[in-house]
Amino acid sequence: MAASSSSSIAVKRLSNLSNHLRPTNSNALVKVSAEISEALSSGHPVVALESTIISHGMPYPQNLETAKEVEAIVRQNGAVPATIAILDGIPCVGLNLEQLERLAQLGKSAQKTARRDIAHIVATKRNGATTVSATMFFAAMVGIPVFVTGGIGGVHRHGEHTMDISSDLTEFGRTPVAVISAGVKSILDIPRTLEYLETQGVCVAAYKTYDFPAFFTETSGCKVPCRIDSPEECARLIGKCKPET
Repeated sequence: MAASSSSSIAVKRLSNLSNHLRPTNSNALVKVSAEISEALSSGHPVVALESTIISHGMPYPQNLETAKEVEAIVRQNGAVPATIAILDGIPCVGLNLEQLERLAQLGKSAQKTARRDIAHIVATKRNGATTVSATMFFAAMVGIPVFVTGGIGGVHRHGEHTMDISSDLTEFGRTPVAVISAGVKSILDIPRTLEYLETQGVCVAAYKTYDFPAFFTETSGCKVPCRIDSPEECARLIGKCKPET
């Protein structure tokens, strides 16, 4: 059993290496940095990061300093950070310092890019800062299984009338990327968001608690259906949520 598992892992790593050396049609138009490509090919942990927080979350130069600090934290914990953005119409996975600086200076002139906006931004060769849904899309495309962010989108208040529901939620249901977050933004309708996630078949778990967080606060008054209490449990859960290949 162990030998079979080791062989399977080896085959996947060779497949990753082949894809990065000779990109398939699915990722030929995505620019993966050399560091990220090498990490993925060798089985080293990679963590995807969104870029909207850089362009729209705070002013320059605080946004650049925050982006560098977040990447440093990922590195300190043994993984490689892969900040994702679209620059001049090219989706980039793993920004270097020069690209981070450029995006930070662009600020809100870079379009906030969700999954629906990707085709337009690429076709018009514009700059796009990826939201949760777009970051997941590109992470899954190149084989990054884990994505870390702050607050996620959800069902807006009175969403039962306006149908204002973040595309983040549907992305969770169809894209095999584990999203580690601080929960739903507190201004949203959190109970309805959790109901919608259930409808989408999304496994929602909290670490060492049953309380669902609300971005700025540890508790929202809502409970999660799944609690995990160790990094090993987290890894097993993420592994079982991924489709079999």
